[in-house]
Amino acid sequence: MTGTLAALCRAAGIVPRYRDQTGVERPTSPETARALLAAMGVAAATDRETGESLAERRAEEAARPLPAWIVLEEGSAPHLAPSSGGDWRVDLEDGTTHEGRCAEELQLPPLPLGLHRLTLAGHETTLLSAPSALPLPPRGWGVMLPLYGLRDAATGGLADYADLRAAVAGIGALGAGFVGINPIHAGFPEDPAAISPYSPSSRRRFNVAHIACAGEAAAPGGPLVDYPPAIAARLACLRADFARIDAGERAAFAAWRAAEGPALEHFATHQALSERHGPYWTDWPAAFRAPDSPDVARFAAREADALSFQAWLQFRAEAQLGAVRETARAAGMAHGLYLDLAVGTHPGGAETWADPALFARGVSLGAPPDAFAPQGQSWSLAPMLPAALANRGFRPLAEILRAQLRFAGLLRIDHILGFDRAFWVPETAPGAYVTMPKAAMLAVARIEAARAGAVIVGEDLGNIPEGLQADLAASGLLGCRLAMFTPEATAWPEAVLASFGTHDLPPLRAWRQGGDIDWHARLGHVDAEKAAALHSARAAEARELARRAGGAEADAVHRYLAGSPARLVALQIEDMLGATEQANLPGTVNSHPNWRRRIGPGARDLAETEALRRAAGLMRAAGR
Repeated sequence: MTGTLAALCRAAGIVPRYRDQTGVERPTSPETARALLAAMGVAAATDRETGESLAERRAEEAARPLPAWIVLEEGSAPHLAPSSGGDWRVDLEDGTTHEGRCAEELQLPPLPLGLHRLTLAGHETTLLSAPSALPLPPRGWGVMLPLYGLRDAATGGLADYADLRAAVAGIGALGAGFVGINPIHAGFPEDPAAISPYSPSSRRRFNVAHIACAGEAAAPGGPLVDYPPAIAARLACLRADFARIDAGERAAFAAWRAAEGPALEHFATHQALSERHGPYWTDWPAAFRAPDSPDVARFAAREADALSFQAWLQFRAEAQLGAVRETARAAGMAHGLYLDLAVGTHPGGAETWADPALFARGVSLGAPPDAFAPQGQSWSLAPMLPAALANRGFRPLAEILRAQLRFAGLLRIDHILGFDRAFWVPETAPGAYVTMPKAAMLAVARIEAARAGAVIVGEDLGNIPEGLQADLAASGLLGCRLAMFTPEATAWPEAVLASFGTHDLPPLRAWRQGGDIDWHARLGHVDAEKAAALHSARAAEARELARRAGGAEADAVHRYLAGSPARLVALQIEDMLGATEQANLPGTVNSHPNWRRRIGPGARDLAETEALRRAAGLMRAAGR
């Protein structure tokens, strides 16, 4: 790819080539380049369109007196050198304004923490006033749990926020600093099969399927969560609750709803429309696919009660998550909830419906080829457009982070590699990387974490861009280290969260046995020869970890993690309880029981299990 198309790709941030995890260098084809440009709204179907788009982009950049965004240190008084002068105005987050006129130099007053807007000669620049780095947390530990699986089979149903609160209380009493769960973003109640926590409808709202409802009856079941009846029963119970809320709750709800403003109303409208027309707005009648259409406005006015119920569900979810937060504080936990932020959002969900101009169309986030997915992966998630995110002053990202940090003292950003470059997969061509505004996105993370007094963990696993881990460390964001992949724990840096594996990998016992390899072979992802080679490599890896850890069992590995330099250690409940199956097998949807396995004990019994008590003792003995 050369000439004008290559120049336009460079200007748009499309990476010309990359090396995948198997070591193969893959150039970006012209077909892929044009598909990605189309997803960005850039005309490039012909050579003439490509040339016109490049000229237009260059003219826009040349006309700007300053870049679209600038990262500054919190409290500093910026001294800027615009290419042209004129009248300027700074609008601070708190509504304060500063004005003046400049010629060759622009001296601004000290800027407080936040996202501020500078207007100069009709052009806007976002000023990201951030701490240079977040402080590292003290040495500590916590437990990772699957929220959906926190009920034993005798109780049945789908675990709720009250179960989570009980687990937090018990685990906090053992000295843990945090309890981590998978994302609890808003999902698709109208599609009970859409259960992946990493394919949300909206990352600014919360999953209503986990709201506790006092009138719900027990529903004994098996080792797997049966979502459809569980969600139906819970929503029926919540509807009955909503019909009889008392005056005190009604007043509190009304005040909260007013404070949340139009963003909540858009979400509630989307959810009410989903009840009428199906879970995915891309399948709705055309009149309802745009949030500002007259038909949507008439629907919202006519179905006010339905909107109120959907808004109240969010009010109730936040109230229960607030109770979890307070329980963690009462237990003396350093961080409390450790929440997870999904890397993207479902293209047919509330987030893309309410703000379609923020997202690329016709492409999905994904991952390049690796040993188990030689064709790469497409995750069916809509990417944010980097230019649209910058033009909006990065506020959409800030709002998403802020929503999670209201309840989390520790937040993991899934696949933070996407802060540097995101892998976009078109519908009709191979995928390629798109450069993201890394410095600005890291600054937003620092700003929101500083506001909340929280710790940020970036999942820096996979095909890691050069320099990203150094940038995370410089920002005070923790990286991740897995004993499964990097058993030299004594060489890990301090600024990481360490664990044996993750929810996308087999638990310890299954890993040693190669259970994940067997699943991939059973499903035809690898042939018999490849599976045998993977088993042989796995056996060697397991021997090496056992040698370094002084044993192959969970206690030895946990002791090894506890003694590492890592500031935080996360222990997975499946490892402690000896599970032999993993929570999620990447690359599968229905062929593996993803996100369905119960862990065994119920939430209120977890802290009494001998395995968890032993793990807590190992952490205390290591000074955590």
